Amino acid sequence: MIRLDHTHVLTTFHRYRRDIPLSRKAGLVGVICTALEIHATLEEEIFYPALRAVTDDEVLRKSVPEHMEMRRLIDELRAMTPSDTRYDETLLALMRDVIHHVADEETVLLPQAERLFSETRLQELGAEMTRRRLQLTGPRTTQIARDMARGMPVATFTVGALAMLAVGYAVRAVRR
Repeated sequence: MIRLDHTHVLTTFHRYRRDIPLSRKAGLVGVICTALEIHATLEEEIFYPALRAVTDDEVLRKSVPEHMEMRRLIDELRAMTPSDTRYDETLLALMRDVIHHVADEETVLLPQAERLFSETRLQELGAEMTRRRLQLTGPRTTQIARDMARGMPVATFTVGALAMLAVGYAVRAVRR
């Protein structure tokens, strides 16, 4: 799940160009920021505490401060408009931090978790993260759909919209 989140953010970032329409920039940045906020929350609430219980690692210790810096840059981006002269450079700074963070997680933390946790424990963590993702995503469904519509090509948006509908149904089912 963590690797899928990384792929989603990086793929979305690769669609960003300085010369695309401002509304598309805003949509892509919205998708990136929301995905990072949800992802960081899942890691901080579920994955990192579970990993801390079985290991003390430097990469793990620096992960939350890196999330705090990413959130600071996200707040800056959310306070700007795409026409702001610093918009592109702020997104690039965010993505430099994200790429560094992803590299640490993919080469150190995730392999470590796969060695230290049983398959059953990994599945439990995945299920817990999925439940929490639904809780975090539910109230933001409209925002996510709007950003996807603005930032994605029509075919991608259609797939995303269908996925968001499925998430909406899943959230309702979990609440029941």
